[in-house]
Amino acid sequence: MSPETLPQALRENYKKYGSRVVAMRVKDRGIWQEYTWEDYYLKVKHFCLGLVSLGLNRGDKVSILGENKPEWFWAELAVQSAGGAAVGIFTDCLPSEVKYYAEHSDSTFAVVHDQEQVDKFLEVKSDVPKIKKVIYWDPKGLWTYKDPILLSFDAVIELGKDYEKQHPQLYDEMVDQGSGDDIATFCYTSGTTGLPKGGMLSQKWLVDSVREWGELDGWFGKNYEYLSFIPPAWITEQGIGVAGSILASMVVNFPEEPETVQENIREIGPAILFFGARLWENLNRMVQAKMIDSTFLRRMIYRITLPIGLKVADMKGGQKRINLPWRIIYFLAYHAVFRQLNDRLGLSNLDAVYSAGAAVSPDIIRYFKALGIDVRLFYGSTEQGVISMPRKGDIRSDTSGPPVPWVEVKLSDEGEILIKNKYPYSGYYKNPEATEEKIRDGWFCTGDFGHLNEDGHLIVIDRMEDLKELAGGKKFSPQYSEVRLRFSPYIKDALIIGGPDNEYVTALINIDLDNVGRFAEAHHVAYTTFTDLSQKTEVIDLIKKEIIKVNKTLPKWTRTRKFVNLHKEFDADEEELTRTRKLRRTFVEDRYKDLIDALYGDKDTYKVEASVTYRDGRTGTIETSIHVNEI
Repeated sequence: MSPETLPQALRENYKKYGSRVVAMRVKDRGIWQEYTWEDYYLKVKHFCLGLVSLGLNRGDKVSILGENKPEWFWAELAVQSAGGAAVGIFTDCLPSEVKYYAEHSDSTFAVVHDQEQVDKFLEVKSDVPKIKKVIYWDPKGLWTYKDPILLSFDAVIELGKDYEKQHPQLYDEMVDQGSGDDIATFCYTSGTTGLPKGGMLSQKWLVDSVREWGELDGWFGKNYEYLSFIPPAWITEQGIGVAGSILASMVVNFPEEPETVQENIREIGPAILFFGARLWENLNRMVQAKMIDSTFLRRMIYRITLPIGLKVADMKGGQKRINLPWRIIYFLAYHAVFRQLNDRLGLSNLDAVYSAGAAVSPDIIRYFKALGIDVRLFYGSTEQGVISMPRKGDIRSDTSGPPVPWVEVKLSDEGEILIKNKYPYSGYYKNPEATEEKIRDGWFCTGDFGHLNEDGHLIVIDRMEDLKELAGGKKFSPQYSEVRLRFSPYIKDALIIGGPDNEYVTALINIDLDNVGRFAEAHHVAYTTFTDLSQKTEVIDLIKKEIIKVNKTLPKWTRTRKFVNLHKEFDADEEELTRTRKLRRTFVEDRYKDLIDALYGDKDTYKVEASVTYRDGRTGTIETSIHVNEI
């Protein structure tokens, strides 16, 4: 029989591969450290027994907070082995957010990475009395900490080894007791519309749906290399990284630091890769910026070959047959430019390439398709997992592909996407009302607006609640313009604004500091800070041209008529973004209400106070004028 739970599947891999096959690698001090399936299994086993000896019971929840490292995976599988559920927390969460997740989930233990994460729990310790121990795996900086709640990861493993001597059959008994109905993990919603809700995902949800996904896309049984850097608190990493790596026997590689991800991707050359929408946008901006800085000859060759790639990409997207002359021309362009570019990005060995979590500009999909990389923008949710996904040979830049075989999709009269899933989630923890509100006549209400085209491909437009109506009664999707604006190398983020009291559309723009900084240097524009750079006349004209490019592709009533370059970037720590980098639209609109009013007024400047951090660490506040710009 196929294993019902991830711990059962891990044990099966241990018996099959033992110490002969590598399961994990982590780069530490410049050297790749390897762990076999035997190492993986024994770490999980002993950490599990160590937790049990400390009081972990079946059904308990354990918060995990840290960067992508083997210890996160070991801890999660250990908790699940004992019949518990893992609660993922994003590493950049503030102490107040850490308190919310730990308290709301009723966690009894916390497993954390380093001193920074330990400090967050110690700050809120009195507010989370159910936490028995805070277990850390990186001891650097913690040698002088004497709080009795703290315990090292290695110490728990030693406790587990001793406990095994007294209870030699206990671990296998606990794993055998596990079933597909057990809650495996809590994945909290992004919280774009309020406090995050704890979506409970069962072992069946993880094991069976991910197995079908891997078989559908052909990455099962190939022992692919995978680089794990998407936060495991995010459902996608739970699917591909945690569950997928065990079920498909993939080799999971962990970067040395978040800053070395791109370098490590090039070293590993993974065959399967997931980038969130913002990461594909960042990668595109980086390539375009490097080309701007390149030599004249390289820029010329790139500008000659890129239209060839885009032409072939359009042919593939339109399901047109590519004739022999175009195949030859593309072959030459690929080997002259695209292959080397892919190699520099670490993308030359890719077989399955994914994106999700937010809308991606069709221009981004089309651009990478021109380079020979088929990015599959799938549509899914925390609660329901993958809902629709492009298939090999039928990847289009403007759709999320047809529904996957285990999901049924229909649209409500209002255009909301409704689904029935063979592997549904188990509801929201401690919130049955919200769980019931999501179901209508047996269908799960996604809250997303979209439609199915004539070929059965799902096109997701925007959140239902984010669709806007202008004073004239015509509706538009802010997200539609935002993702296209972010295709620009000079625009990092954008918030499109409009409403029933407004005659036209406006925008708040976040410039990309690196690329706009390069532009300023190339054009001899002197500046001091982000705020100063954003308000330079040359930069305003640069952004205006980028907005005009997007406006040309839009119906007249949805075109941006006024904009401002914000004096600061949107910040997750200030609650302007979720931890998965989605805009909290309502919050941001409320926060910048006066500035938005100025966009619809007759003044050409607006004064704001901006905080600045000096090189010596001091902080201060300056008053600056933001230019209101017409198009």
